[in-house]
Amino acid sequence: VQLQASGGGLVQAGGSLRLSCAASGRTFSRYAMGWFRQAPGKEREFVAAISWSTGSSTHYDDSVKGRFTISRDNAKNTVYLQMNSLKPEDTAVYYCAARSPTRGSSWYSTSKREYDYWGQGTLVTVSS
Repeated sequence: VQLQASGGGLVQAGGSLRLSCAASGRTFSRYAMGWFRQAPGKEREFVAAISWSTGSSTHYDDSVKGRFTISRDNAKNTVYLQMNSLKPEDTAVYYCAARSPTRGSSWYSTSKREYDYWGQGTLVTVSS
C-alpha cells in the first residue's frame, strides 16, 4: 500500500483544514487507517484512527476529540481528517498510516509501531 497525504497549509487559529490521504491498491478497505502528527523536536503522536471496511469505529486522542473527524471513502481509496477549531499547538507534520488486518486483536492502535505503511506527511501550521 502506498499512501499520499495532502491538504496541509497555513491557517489562523480557529480555522479549519481537511487533510486527505490517497492509497494505492485494491485492498484499501481491509486496512484500518490512522493519522499521526509530529511537531518540531517532538515524537510522532497518535491523532485518530478509523476501522477497516465501512469505518464504523473511530478513536481519537483526547487533545483533538470534538474538533477533528476522521472518515474514509473506500470507493476513492481515501481517508480524510477534518480539522476544526484549530489551535497553534496543532502545528505539526501530519502523517497517514495503514494498519494491516493481521495485526493483533484490536482494530486500532495508538502506537506508531503498529502501523505498516506511511505517507510522506503534510505540514499544518496554525498561527495565533
